[in-house]
Amino acid sequence: MKATVIVTLKPTVLDPQGMTIHRSLASLGLSDITGVRQGKIFHLRLQEGLSPERAREQVERVAKEVLTNPVIEEYRIIWE
Repeated sequence: MKATVIVTLKPTVLDPQGMTIHRSLASLGLSDITGVRQGKIFHLRLQEGLSPERAREQVERVAKEVLTNPVIEEYRIIWE
């Protein structure tokens, strides 16, 4: 079983890296792109035979306690 955790800044948090990328795109003539937000992706591989409940519990815990700063970031999980 695999899970992908996508971590992004909350919409209310300023994203200086995204803004820099956006300005760079505009300087390259890619002015149709109106905004950029950056984030992180984590691919987690879980032990075979793990129950779906235990897998969700483990991945949620890792996402909340290790991979994100809950003050400024949010996450979503994609199961594979």
